[in-house]
Amino acid sequence: MTVIENSVALVTGGSRGIGRALVAALYERGARTVYATARDPRTVTHPDAVPLALEVTDPASVAAAAERAGDVTILINNAGAAVNADFLDSPVADVRREFETNFYGPLLVTRAFVPVIERNGGGHLLNVHSVLSWVGYAGSYSASKAALWSQTNSLRLELAPRGIGVTGLHVGWVDTDLAAHVEDAKTSPESVAAQALDGIAADAPEVLADERSRQVKAALSGDLAALYPQLAAR
Repeated sequence: MTVIENSVALVTGGSRGIGRALVAALYERGARTVYATARDPRTVTHPDAVPLALEVTDPASVAAAAERAGDVTILINNAGAAVNADFLDSPVADVRREFETNFYGPLLVTRAFVPVIERNGGGHLLNVHSVLSWVGYAGSYSASKAALWSQTNSLRLELAPRGIGVTGLHVGWVDTDLAAHVEDAKTSPESVAAQALDGIAADAPEVLADERSRQVKAALSGDLAALYPQLAAR
């Protein structure tokens, strides 16, 4: 079990969307301190949060954040980008940019904070994935989130002996600015945050925060046409 009450947490991308909801939920559950990171810390609006400048793709920025937040016990890698580059036609630089943010960014932050969490007696890591980790409908975004899912699975094995639990959070459409154009059913960021923290508290390996994520995960062992109906028409 990971105790959230009186913990010290850091949430990357903590100024909006799921990140902002996670910051609020951590305080509601009794966290002592929550560092909310953003490229521009002035965008952090929670009155109790500790704003912290962080660019997850910049090793110097990551190192500075780890030095500043030396009391962290819970790390939440939420910051991400949605470039959705097409593999055949988009500039390769766009694909690389997506991976820099969604795969290498969480890796850099995790590597910087694992020694911090160890020094503080152990704790927990949560990585925010996507249902698109499992289906390739968004080009470079899907690929980068699939890579992050694999990274999380490996980290779970590496960090268990070091006293750090690891949870992967999978979500479909969430009612944030990023999905403002979507008319399908969306989960509230508050619901996602609550389920994520339940997962951390229970040391759950995965949290599937909506019905779409549960359906797609269950379909992974089946025929590909179940996930890609367009293949069945051929």
